[in-house]
Amino acid sequence: MTITVHHLLHPPHCSSPLPAFSSSTRSLRSQISCSSSSLVAQMDPYNEGRTKFKAFPYVSTPHRNLMVDLVSTVENRLDSKLLPCTLPPDVQYYQNQSGTGSATLHIRSGHKPSQIDFILGSWIHCELPMGGALNITSLSAYLNPSTDAPNFLFELIQSSPTSLILILDLPPRKDLVLSPDYLRTFYEDTQLDRHRQTLEKIPEVRPYVSSSLYIRSLVSPTAITVCIETEANGHGRMEEVIKDHIDPIAKEVLGIWLDQCACGEREVGETERGYLEKRDGLVKSRTIEIDLGSSLPRLFGPEVAKRVLGSVREFFTA
Repeated sequence: MTITVHHLLHPPHCSSPLPAFSSSTRSLRSQISCSSSSLVAQMDPYNEGRTKFKAFPYVSTPHRNLMVDLVSTVENRLDSKLLPCTLPPDVQYYQNQSGTGSATLHIRSGHKPSQIDFILGSWIHCELPMGGALNITSLSAYLNPSTDAPNFLFELIQSSPTSLILILDLPPRKDLVLSPDYLRTFYEDTQLDRHRQTLEKIPEVRPYVSSSLYIRSLVSPTAITVCIETEANGHGRMEEVIKDHIDPIAKEVLGIWLDQCACGEREVGETERGYLEKRDGLVKSRTIEIDLGSSLPRLFGPEVAKRVLGSVREFFTA
């Protein structure tokens, strides 16, 4: 739900056509979904949306555990700086008319004195015309112009049980050529690039290049954008890669972002604050236009898309 929704109808995959999930997997996911729905129905609408978001019902156990841990870590660490999610219930969870697509959206704004603009989490499940399903889980965090520190971005795009794309980055909010100290502080001294190097040593991992030049211009030099293809070794190998490799790396990068960016102190003058306000605003408006505006109407219909995009714009253009 951050910068890759434009791939939904033509999902990025590493090689072979997308195989359908097995009937037993579909049955299990249906049971999880029904069980979750019966539980949250007894709660108030806002807690219901949060419960559905944190269920991550369509992904494997290691994938789900990782997403829950990342969301919980952010919310526990920044809890005093965050307001509750106030999205309408029909934006926190929504479906298309045919029932082939469902999604959640969870946004929490930061208290005004804090450096947090908002955090955004989501999952999207979309059955594909050729069989199988596309599942995207994401967590991103945006800082406001009281600091110039990078934002946080994590996304897993699974187009089959054996094909996965990982995007993990601290997207810069300044020109790195004009700001060598910024490059050193957030990317060199933190040794972020070693995580990409570590992942790329795994035989099933290879670099992933987005088809969007705009998206490629947003990420940092240390961004992890990789494709993982485990078809030769089966579904179990994908779960192993997520648990043993992606999980610890994602948590370490998130820890760096929390320590150095979200909770770090940065001096920002009035001129620079104005620049950050303008740049942040342009990035967020372009994200809506390129990433969400063109895809949500086709996936969920114009009525649902209008409702969801209207709520997102309130946060992205505030």
